[in-house]
Amino acid sequence: MIRSNARWLALLCCCQLFIMLVFINYSAILPILKVEWTMSNTRAGMIFSVYQLGYITSGVLLSILSDRINIKYIFITAAFCSAFGNLLFALYADDFYTGMIFRAITGIGMGGTYMPGLKLVAERFEPNGRGRAIGFYVGSLVLGGSLSLAITGFLTGLYGWRTAFIFCSAGVSAGALLAFPLFSGYRPPYRLGSNAGYSGEVIKNRPALLMILGYGAHMWEMYGMRSWLAPFFTAALLGWGFETAKASGLAAGIAAVLIGIGAFSTAMTGTLSDRYGRTLTVTVVMISSALISCTFGWLINTNLPLTLLIGLAYGYLVVAESPVFSTGLTELVVPGYLGAAMGLQSLIGYSMGMVSPTVFGWALDTFRDWQPYPGIHAEWGIAFLLLGIGGFAGPVFMWLLRRRPESIKMAGGKR
Repeated sequence: MIRSNARWLALLCCCQLFIMLVFINYSAILPILKVEWTMSNTRAGMIFSVYQLGYITSGVLLSILSDRINIKYIFITAAFCSAFGNLLFALYADDFYTGMIFRAITGIGMGGTYMPGLKLVAERFEPNGRGRAIGFYVGSLVLGGSLSLAITGFLTGLYGWRTAFIFCSAGVSAGALLAFPLFSGYRPPYRLGSNAGYSGEVIKNRPALLMILGYGAHMWEMYGMRSWLAPFFTAALLGWGFETAKASGLAAGIAAVLIGIGAFSTAMTGTLSDRYGRTLTVTVVMISSALISCTFGWLINTNLPLTLLIGLAYGYLVVAESPVFSTGLTELVVPGYLGAAMGLQSLIGYSMGMVSPTVFGWALDTFRDWQPYPGIHAEWGIAFLLLGIGGFAGPVFMWLLRRRPESIKMAGGKR
């Protein structure tokens, strides 16, 4: 049974690795599109945000429906939708408005893969090993996201961004096809109801809401960082004397490495949370990550080796607690309403992830060229500082959760 579960999890992770190739590929070409489409930083951030809006729209609905409809149909259909939206972007996007529309379609497709896949893992693994399994699952998404940057940046340099996007769509389609053997013989578990209903099991479930709010703080910080990391390094490299084309390609590669390192941290923190508890693990990681967010943007005025070193720690920590939030939620909600709870988690978490890239771009435009001290450019420092401030809210929610007796339900409970 253990070997069977391991093989199944490996196949699911492989599916998501391919599906995630369209996740942040837009970030790799943002400096190019800003010039081609004459966009401000705020508008560029809005294209990030509309992707999140598409994800929220479908993620909330499809997560709720996953309690009633076979996840197989949701997962595979959504993956093909994501590939189609990205292909439309590659073929027909030629300005800010068409970019918004096609990127939204891509997000709509992505909304039907992550949370339903997470629910599949929760169904298959027992609580004492669930954190580790979800950690590996989230790690595959992180690795896929970093590959979306690296591959798009590499192919854009060789063949142009449209060809790179077509390749990414082909990769997502491959992931959708791999899902067919994944679901071979799959039967949804019997849905157990509750007299308390949706309101009692989800809306009035205070411990679950605290976990969801902590996830929202995490998403604010992580998505703002992920969305603007490649443009940050492009700006830094330009300041260090690199040409625009070389700076964009190298920045995409650097961002891919820094984001990809999170694939190792998610598996580790998931395992640690099985042993030491969900809330303690989240608190330690989020405080560390938020401290880096508050300082990272100011490194644009320093040297490349120092920025890369701090960036490696940043990439490792900013995503590390993601599987812990998801695992904790599965332990605070009855199985029959887990999809609905995940829908609410998607609504709050990805709403924060939708807003933060636009707020980040607004900060860049508002504080452009402002120097609080001679030679210190403040726009990137302030933009990343806003991410850190939001990140500090996560440990507050975990402190409130640890004070409640329901937290003992979670593996590691109150330790």
